[in-house]
Amino acid sequence: MQENSALGRAMAIVRELRERCAWDRVQTRETLRPYLVEEAHELDQAIGSGDPAAIRDEVGDLMLHLAWQLVLAEELGEFTAETAAGDVELKMKRRHPHLFELGPREEWERLKSRERESGDGRLGLLDGLPPSLPDLLMAHRLQERAAAVGFDWPDTAGPAGKVREELAEVEMELATAKEASAERLEHEIGDLLFSVVNVA
Repeated sequence: MQENSALGRAMAIVRELRERCAWDRVQTRETLRPYLVEEAHELDQAIGSGDPAAIRDEVGDLMLHLAWQLVLAEELGEFTAETAAGDVELKMKRRHPHLFELGPREEWERLKSRERESGDGRLGLLDGLPPSLPDLLMAHRLQERAAAVGFDWPDTAGPAGKVREELAEVEMELATAKEASAERLEHEIGDLLFSVVNVA
């Protein structure tokens, strides 16, 4: 990676901090992980605000965290920024075959679904989605994936009926709270959320 590139400069400052600052020297992936998630949420909020100055600030913070992860990987001898960039290039070419004379144009989710296929040829709908995603975002991403492979409602009547059905199941679990397990209730609420996202 060119040292004078934006990411190269961010990585250089992280390396210098690792050498000269006691706090930075002891940081690990695990100690930085909560801040990375927080910065991603702050960037999301800035994008929602539409304020270019806030977006720029948060993109910079996120770039710093990316630089941290690349420097730590270098130090551990796992991979480099160049190998990570090479992986991205190959992935994007696979997902845009028509732009690189690798095949006909295909829907994005269909291409990603093929990459997620397990060894027995079955799709893992959850593959690639971190379990720590907020519930509504998880439901939205699952619905996008289901719709991309043809599982979708033609109008809102179907999912609206499903919302009523799932809400009744949640209410039934709540009515029998003494016997209801937290796990069953969580499952029913998850189904309800998924149905609401379908309507949305």
